[in-house]
Amino acid sequence: MASNKEIKVAVAGIGCCTSHLVQGVYKYYEVIDKDKWVPGLMHPVLGDYRIRDIKFVAAFDIDRRKIGKDLAEAIFAKPNNMVKFSDVPHQNVTVKMGPILDGAPAHLRGGQFYDVADELEPCDVVAELRAAGAEILVNFIPTGSQKAARFYADCAVAAGCGFINCMPEFLSSDPEYTRKFESAHLPMIGDDIKSQIGATILHRVLTQLLVDRGIKINKTSQLNFAGNADFINLVNRGETKEFSKKDSVQSLIPYEAEVSVGFGFIGLQNDNKICRLYFDGENFGGNPVRIWLECSIEDSANAAGCIIDAIRYVRVALDRKIGGPLYAVSSYLMKHPPKKMPDTEAHEACEKFIAGVGNE
Repeated sequence: MASNKEIKVAVAGIGCCTSHLVQGVYKYYEVIDKDKWVPGLMHPVLGDYRIRDIKFVAAFDIDRRKIGKDLAEAIFAKPNNMVKFSDVPHQNVTVKMGPILDGAPAHLRGGQFYDVADELEPCDVVAELRAAGAEILVNFIPTGSQKAARFYADCAVAAGCGFINCMPEFLSSDPEYTRKFESAHLPMIGDDIKSQIGATILHRVLTQLLVDRGIKINKTSQLNFAGNADFINLVNRGETKEFSKKDSVQSLIPYEAEVSVGFGFIGLQNDNKICRLYFDGENFGGNPVRIWLECSIEDSANAAGCIIDAIRYVRVALDRKIGGPLYAVSSYLMKHPPKKMPDTEAHEACEKFIAGVGNE
């Protein structure tokens, strides 16, 4: 029997990924049967929680086109350019001005990307989280925002919120933040959200397959390009994302191999991401093996498909009073988890966690 308890969620960064997350709650609002296979969902019901149990209670951004608007309106404001797949009712959640810190570099400023409200005073994020009764804070701010990411993680601890770090700032693997969340008995998932099906998970699965089948990988590459604000940012300061993606693949290869990851911005693609994978290897007798693969997906929906589960994993962990990183969940859903596990092993551990066996 699914719970009627709400999962009160706050979001930092009201971009395309947040838009698809919010839209997804209403896309799947009528899904209540955990045993029914539903296209697009890994878990129609996770633990006792349905997707409709997710309630957004607070939101933070730095773009004047979103600040002061209801979340239902802000998720469709520029520069967001994702597809719309669901109507969203009024949320009674006003987007508040967050701190800018390092979240608005020069290449993101300007009408095409961010129209930063420099003149506005940031709100007291901790006070807003407490007043809203937020239980979980989802961090969707831009790649490279090191100071801002740590600020929101600290706010989560101060306000008593579980924390999901969707961007490639390495917090769940930082001993300082591990201790903070463990001491506060608050769960965290991180870092850098994987797509539900995309470049990193495809790259990992093919890499593991080749290794398991005795193929010697000499070199492999991953090229990603899209036209959303995230990709213009990745082109200009994607070092942590590049490391996160590269390490996620390289960690599966038990010998030295050349692994390369790159990004490109093509504005006309909007939120559609194309990834191209390449493998150069040797099979029996040293004969050549070459693989080219291309995948086209809506980038933000791909992330939201994992976050909608991550939110419910954290809610289950809060119910069980588990603090610190959720290791198996982070390994399954994130590119740079604090503990790396093969995807099949991580998936099995996640299902055991849902069933109440283990605290990962």
